[in-house]
Amino acid sequence: MTDDRKQIAIDFRQTVNMTAEELDHWLGTRESNAVGDKSGGTESIGHESGRQIVKILRRANGDLSDDDYAHMRKVAGYIRRHLAQRPSGDVRETAWRYSLMNWGHDPIK
Repeated sequence: MTDDRKQIAIDFRQTVNMTAEELDHWLGTRESNAVGDKSGGTESIGHESGRQIVKILRRANGDLSDDDYAHMRKVAGYIRRHLAQRPSGDVRETAWRYSLMNWGHDPIK
């Protein structure tokens, strides 16, 4: 594994704090499907990303493709940017939290 891939994997594991099972379950909820940008489709970008994250989490590092690593980099960047926009107050039932969860990060976990 190259140093770049190692860093991408570290960043991904540091930002994605949901297991494949937790995320897969979450993606089936009404709340998950209700948030995110649905530009031109019925599924939000974050929801589609979540499905890809579940697949990545279930693969061994040696089985990850270039596309997987590119997505892992995108996910870590999205989560970090979104965390910086945390709203004030209780975030348990907010679109902000639900959107992050679609990307594999539960901010109250």
